[in-house]
Amino acid sequence: MHPYLLHSGHLLLPTFGVLAAVGLMAALTLSLRTATLVGPGAAGLHPEKLWNAGLFTLLSAFALSRLLLIIANFHDFLAYPILLLMVPSLTAGGILLTILATAIYLRLRSLPLLDTLDAWSPCATLAWAFLALGHFAEGTDAGLPTALPWGTAIPPSATRLHPVALYAAIAAALLTAVLLRQLPRRHYPGDTFALALATSGTAQFLLTFFRQPFPDSTLLDPIQWIALGMIALAGLILLLQPRKLVPHAV
Repeated sequence: MHPYLLHSGHLLLPTFGVLAAVGLMAALTLSLRTATLVGPGAAGLHPEKLWNAGLFTLLSAFALSRLLLIIANFHDFLAYPILLLMVPSLTAGGILLTILATAIYLRLRSLPLLDTLDAWSPCATLAWAFLALGHFAEGTDAGLPTALPWGTAIPPSATRLHPVALYAAIAAALLTAVLLRQLPRRHYPGDTFALALATSGTAQFLLTFFRQPFPDSTLLDPIQWIALGMIALAGLILLLQPRKLVPHAV
């Protein structure tokens, strides 16, 4: 495991943080390409607009999550402001507020929602690949014990475990390639986003069978419920979206 790229005295450079930053920048850069792959059917979906929308979404997630953290821990924030702001704080509430803020931004900027989500889908799976590599490097997202030769041990334990984070990174990279290939061939707005939801949800659901069980879970653990929700949302998009064909360049 390599949790730090640099560890010199009090200077720590976490591997996860570096890979997360690289992954997010790679996703934003890829959006410049996916904006053009969406095709002529998405009026107003220009690369610069998609870049700005993606940057707004990332900054909103960061700012809104920390705002909720400050509100919930205001006295601790007054005592240790820097320490509290460094705590990872992406929560369900922060995600919901980010989705709302992004929807309003897209509306104000006249960006077509489903076309934008289609263009963002490969970018999201690319970012997922880098985040999963970060978890693998720091030794989190531990799996079940295995006798397979690629099992990894997390010190101080010598037990070999499924490298679930590495499985996730490989799955995310493959999904990115599939979505990039499908994007210019989509027939209707929302097709690529629905495909991304269905395949990512399926991958996450299957990966839970290699992870250590979630504490106090009953029938399904939280990740499995979220995965099933993603698959159900993909089905709703395909069922409810008006079937407006996307024109393709000849």
